Amino acid sequence: MSHFIMHDNDHNLSVCMLASGSKGNAIFVSDGTTSILIDAGLSGIEIERRLKSKGLCPDDLDAILVSHEHADHIHGVGVLSRRFDLPVFINERTSKAASLQTGNIQDIVNFESGISFLINTLTIHPFSISHDAEDPVGFTINRDKTKIGIATDLGIATSMVKEHLKDCSLLILEANHDTDMLINGPYPWELKQRIKDRTGHLSNEESRNLLKEVRHDKLQHVILAHISEINNTPEKALNAVGPALINHNSRISVATQNESGALIYLK
Repeated sequence: MSHFIMHDNDHNLSVCMLASGSKGNAIFVSDGTTSILIDAGLSGIEIERRLKSKGLCPDDLDAILVSHEHADHIHGVGVLSRRFDLPVFINERTSKAASLQTGNIQDIVNFESGISFLINTLTIHPFSISHDAEDPVGFTINRDKTKIGIATDLGIATSMVKEHLKDCSLLILEANHDTDMLINGPYPWELKQRIKDRTGHLSNEESRNLLKEVRHDKLQHVILAHISEINNTPEKALNAVGPALINHNSRISVATQNESGALIYLK
């Protein structure tokens, strides 16, 4: 049971990007009653350290939610699950693909893409995304009428993705690469093709186009995520995606690899 977040209204959602990028991803979400991690791609010790640096207590976590089996999303899942006795919510194909990396997990809860489920007071909806993994998903997380949408690690924003990301109070969207930097950068050609592919990662421009389709007047905050340290910069991402929010009151920020972002409280 989480009790460490002080809210004016105890049901407000709060979000903290603990890490985002190709070396490790983890997102903290809480409503003051239930607290979860979406992915845990850093070491267990580093995730604990980053939580504590924001005044958050790892003992108060209720669950870990897994989007797909790539190491930068599951590196610390097994350790944290065992250390804090946390259930891991994961779909079956991802669970099988991840098992060698996560080791033995006592409490696995399998979900199915497209079917909503509850983690205590939070309603989770996993939806399929296009990425080179077994059964990758994005998530929406609801509490009352407040909704968070998470779509990182996807090569194309399908109409289904757009549908799920509508009406969100906060969006976490991939803006992985600047196309020119990727094409002219140091990666081998095969890797460049993989990143640009329909099962790769969204470019800054693709992220902007997605945001234009899902923005609305009650969108409070957009976080740009999974930014490549080689093929992008936070400035390029903001300059490319930011114009989608002209004439909107939404805030936009960039999540980084090496330090946690601010704890964002939604109204």
